[in-house]
Amino acid sequence: MASLQAPPSHGGGLDPAAAIHPPDAASTHATSHHVSVSGHHTAVAGDTAPIAKALIKVKRQAARAAADRTTRRHRHKHHATVSVVYENPLRAVGGLVPERVDMGVDFGGAGPVYAIGNGVITEATGSNGGWPGGGWITYQLTDGPAAGLTVYVAEDVTPTVAVGQQVTPGTVIANMYNGGSGIETGWAMPDSASSESELPEAGGITGAGPFPTDVGVNFDELLQSLGVPAAPGFTTAGYGALPPRYPTDWVSLLGA
Repeated sequence: MASLQAPPSHGGGLDPAAAIHPPDAASTHATSHHVSVSGHHTAVAGDTAPIAKALIKVKRQAARAAADRTTRRHRHKHHATVSVVYENPLRAVGGLVPERVDMGVDFGGAGPVYAIGNGVITEATGSNGGWPGGGWITYQLTDGPAAGLTVYVAEDVTPTVAVGQQVTPGTVIANMYNGGSGIETGWAMPDSASSESELPEAGGITGAGPFPTDVGVNFDELLQSLGVPAAPGFTTAGYGALPPRYPTDWVSLLGA
């Protein structure tokens, strides 16, 4: 009686175990994505999900970097716009001597007087009888925290500008000379007629006093924030009133 024997197994034949237990899907997937190279497994570009995620991450990082650069440029531009506004108008006066605060601030010395900031000349004469020496120059500021306010320079000064002329902190508006009176500079009335302290809103204080005026003290604080020496016996207490349109904290406003 013939015996039943299993067919011989050889390399190209079917493994009985494989026939009974076919490879599962997971092992088939893993095999399809790797090849053996010198005994090591190397990834084949079959699964693109990790690459896509990496590209998305790179694009997001690039977008954030571009936004940061734009923000820094904006901050730098803003800083450049507001940092350089006013400059010391008496920086080139020789022998500058701070004197009293009255309707404005008095100084002795000789030399060029500059505009504090950007503005337009509203009056310019060397023969105004209302002031010792006769000089009277006014300009309305057009930039910075005092934009719209008017500055005067009076007494021993000769104007070097004309009405309607636009000026900057680099413009010499007058030459101060040794005439015995020195100069006075401060806040002028909006119409440039005289000093602000003479208006009722500021207390109606004229050249007869009492001094110092609140308006004069405020202007001296502005000058000090720009590097001008304080008047002797400077005090923050004055007579009259400071109209609300005048800024007060000059150090903070100008970053001094």
